[in-house]
Amino acid sequence: MDERKDQKAVSSSLKRFFGIGDFGFNLMTNIDTFYATYFFTNIAKFSLGIVTTITTISAIIDAILSCLYGAWMNKIKPKRWGRYRSWLILTPWMVPFLYAFQFIKINNGMLGIIIMTAAMITSRIAWNLPYIANISMINVAGKTTKDRMALSSTRMVWTSLGNVAYSYAGPAVVAFMASLLGENNSYAAAAFVFAALMASGYYAHFKMFTGYEETGAEESARLARQAVEQNQAQPKVSAWAAIRCNPHLIGLMISSTAKYMVLFLVNGIAVYYFTYITHNAGLLATFVFITNLLGIMASYVSKFVVAKISAKKTIVCSYIFMAAGMLAAFAIYQNTWGVIILMCLVIFAMTLTNACEPELFANCAGYSSAKTGFDTTGTVMGLLTVPVKIGIVMRGILISTALAIGGFSADIAPEAAGAVVQRGICIGFMVIPAVVIAAGAVILVFGYGLNKEA
Repeated sequence: MDERKDQKAVSSSLKRFFGIGDFGFNLMTNIDTFYATYFFTNIAKFSLGIVTTITTISAIIDAILSCLYGAWMNKIKPKRWGRYRSWLILTPWMVPFLYAFQFIKINNGMLGIIIMTAAMITSRIAWNLPYIANISMINVAGKTTKDRMALSSTRMVWTSLGNVAYSYAGPAVVAFMASLLGENNSYAAAAFVFAALMASGYYAHFKMFTGYEETGAEESARLARQAVEQNQAQPKVSAWAAIRCNPHLIGLMISSTAKYMVLFLVNGIAVYYFTYITHNAGLLATFVFITNLLGIMASYVSKFVVAKISAKKTIVCSYIFMAAGMLAAFAIYQNTWGVIILMCLVIFAMTLTNACEPELFANCAGYSSAKTGFDTTGTVMGLLTVPVKIGIVMRGILISTALAIGGFSADIAPEAAGAVVQRGICIGFMVIPAVVIAAGAVILVFGYGLNKEA
């Protein structure tokens, strides 16, 4: 039975609850963000060299594979429930089991290291496929800019809610699991629980997207008819072809990479600011909580801002505001609350852009499809994750560079940190990110010229 309806309007359930899977996704990935290094060093008792090797290898492989997922989805035969929708249930159920093994130490030898590294790589494969399919469905279900922005905005609200919820739920679940299973097993158990929530949320997305995409049988039949009519073989998707013909996509990806480099640098070095400059490391939790609350607001208002000035202008203006805010914070870096206010506004502006990116990538998908003659939705939308992965890889390099500028040493007591050390930290917290994001704004202005408004 054909359950798909052409030009089907976005349902009220999607407008309200699309993103509940991303809520669980953020709960899940934050376990890795906040506890992975601690687990490797304090529980597994690995040396810093081994920890660096594990995290770097897995991050690089993850970044490389992220370039291929979307193209692979476009190239293979569509699955039973649709080319993209099917992936919302095909692999998420694997994630709890694979992810938990990242936090289980088998032994002290090479086997334990290999299993953990393999778990990090395979769990990310299992969750990246539905993540990309989830984003691609925005372009499939959203027929107009308004529809796509409504879906993107709702998704980002749930994403931000996930971050806020984690502030309390993450440590609480880890502590509860430790009381039941012991500290050594608590991280694996928490990872399993939150990954299961993610899988349940993506199943909800799967149900909400019923009828918006051709089933696998319908698409295969349509492509077969087209091949006969055109007397040619079914075209195959080329990721390189989709990128090569689209300078707008290249400019967008470089600009987006600049944003994620800033995001991970600011989040990673913030603890140094509150420890060595304000001498109050506890303020980091306050800073994170405020930025997450503002993130919910930014996600909600983004669709109204875009309706007024377009997605591209929203991102460019936000980037300029971010650069100005960070440079202003550097000018008053010893004024703790002045810096907190300015940097919270910077994160607000950054979050505002997150809901805009799927719209710009959707426009690029349309452009590449027109140029190549076949559907490149999965290929292009899958590239959304590449800037994130590059940002993660660059995080350690940028933080180390910033700390080296000030001559930082772990042997320096927070109260003994001099002006040079403090300014070096602030250069990493404010100046380098300001320069990078300003460059991102320039690249987007001149490198992305699509202004599709439908």
